[in-house]
Amino acid sequence: MTIDIHASREGDATERTITTGGSSPCCGSGEAAVEADTDRATDAERIKAMVREKYASIASADEEGCGCGCGCSTPSPAEDLTMIGDEYEGVAGYVAEADLRLGCGLPTELAELRQGHTVLDLGSGAGVDAFIARAIVGETGRVLGVDMTPEMVRKARANAEQLGYDNVHFYEGDIEALPLDDESVDVVVSNCVLNLVPDKRRAFAEMHRVIRPGGHFCVSDVVVRGEMPAAVRRSAELYAGCVAGAVEEETYLAWLREAGFEGVRVVREKVLPTPETALRLIDESGAGESLGTLMSVTVSGKKP
Repeated sequence: MTIDIHASREGDATERTITTGGSSPCCGSGEAAVEADTDRATDAERIKAMVREKYASIASADEEGCGCGCGCSTPSPAEDLTMIGDEYEGVAGYVAEADLRLGCGLPTELAELRQGHTVLDLGSGAGVDAFIARAIVGETGRVLGVDMTPEMVRKARANAEQLGYDNVHFYEGDIEALPLDDESVDVVVSNCVLNLVPDKRRAFAEMHRVIRPGGHFCVSDVVVRGEMPAAVRRSAELYAGCVAGAVEEETYLAWLREAGFEGVRVVREKVLPTPETALRLIDESGAGESLGTLMSVTVSGKKP
């Protein structure tokens, strides 16, 4: 299965007419732009449906993922390229039942969380990072999780109930249109999720909207240093595995600055293995392309 992942914000696309250079819709260019924009919105929906299906399967089956970035559709020991490794070992607040091995970093460790903070976890999954954040912010703080997969939200809520937390709440929602008020959180964290979002610039703008002035973010994600071959970028399987949706590192950082954040910087990084599926697709394409270096990066920045 292949998809066009160059998608724009879904809510803007269906009935919007775009004109450039003084041209008008009656001359045909506007109609073509509407059709192209609608196609991108449809592609965005397909991406989200495909990602939702994969992660719903992981949540419902009560099985571990193969690690965000592995690009495998069926987890198996032979294909286990989990990027998180043993980084959660010994971390206060870690809940094994909430760890589906889908992360690529430990953003809570570098997020400078404090007691009393309100923290938002984007793509919260079964709640593993949210519960670690809860251990830091304490009873006087709040932790909110947003995930677009209903099965994940139910699993996270069940985990929170079992732990007896009344200040950790999980919501079903879209990162590109967060179900939160403006300037309502102190810190945003996320772990290997934003690369799955079709419209990353819109997601970064939403992060900026919900963070209070003086607040900050700390997110772990997958980026690429170098080129992303077309054959890899079109792969639905590798998109769900956090590879095809990865953008070039400097572009990622530039989009965060464009959203209004200051002091944007990489605070931790590591090289990731290249999935065999990606190598096979590149070889089969015959285009002579090569895949740049896949990186797990943890990035921080502040809202002025």
